[in-house]
Amino acid sequence: MKITVVGAGGMGSRFAIMLHQAGHNVELVDGWQDNVDAIRANGLKADFNGEPVTVKLPIYSPAEVDATGEKPDLIIVFTKSNQLRSMMEAVKPIISPVTYVLCLLNGIGHEDILEDYVAKDHLILGITMWTAGMTGPGQVTLVGNGDVELQNFEPAGEAFTKQVVQVFTEAGLNPKYSENVKYSIWRKACVNGTLNCLCSLLECNIGELGSTTVASDLLHTIIAEFATVAAKEGINLDEQEVYDHVAGTFTANIAGHYPSMYQDLVKNHRATEIDFINGAVWRKGQKYGIPTPYCALLTQLIHAKEQLVGAVERTKAHV
Repeated sequence: MKITVVGAGGMGSRFAIMLHQAGHNVELVDGWQDNVDAIRANGLKADFNGEPVTVKLPIYSPAEVDATGEKPDLIIVFTKSNQLRSMMEAVKPIISPVTYVLCLLNGIGHEDILEDYVAKDHLILGITMWTAGMTGPGQVTLVGNGDVELQNFEPAGEAFTKQVVQVFTEAGLNPKYSENVKYSIWRKACVNGTLNCLCSLLECNIGELGSTTVASDLLHTIIAEFATVAAKEGINLDEQEVYDHVAGTFTANIAGHYPSMYQDLVKNHRATEIDFINGAVWRKGQKYGIPTPYCALLTQLIHAKEQLVGAVERTKAHV
């Protein structure tokens, strides 16, 4: 399968490497020029569970996409949510009538943007529980295990989506074809809406957050706001199960992990995706007349911290 990975940050690099190793034709698109230059010069370098790996992959900046002349079977989107529209504008020349787009971004509501670039029956939504991090241009650290959950947005896309599941299986990405991926997207958003923003504000890793006496109350309250808003959209989250899922990370093998929002905001002083996570719940709550005071406060605090550290928009993906 010919695959274009849009966003060569930590997670995009993980998927690109694993799909390449499985024998697929993979290319990258990334907006961070230092990253593009490093991968072109030295290959994409990874510390892959303690083993050094280098793969040579073609990579293009957004301005170069039109010059490739090739149309992929599948585009996997790993850019940041707040960069999604601009990146889709850039890759529009390589989207053909038979191209499918798979969105694995953290957060809620990305399909509203993607529908402007691909037919609904060529749109695949999903979530991933893999982790990854960047250590510098063209360099990533990949540790632990994970999985992927996928579902076609419209029934007509089922056959191709199941083909993607097979491709991902061969690459060791542990995919699952879902019958209700929107539930899983909201469930994953609860993970991001708790761990990401709280670790960023407190400047701690997941395990350190879990060691505080207030962690449990914070999780229950934030998850309740997500669940109340989700119910208005026909998605009935099991609050206790979601809480157990999130709290389980405090003692899991990723307890020492600093979430992507922490890496963006605290480490690299980049703008975050908060408007597509807690901010989305806050906006939807206003739409439905539902109070979401914790999501509102967390969104405002993250934006305040962005301003205090001089966070800027950059097209470097780091999911």
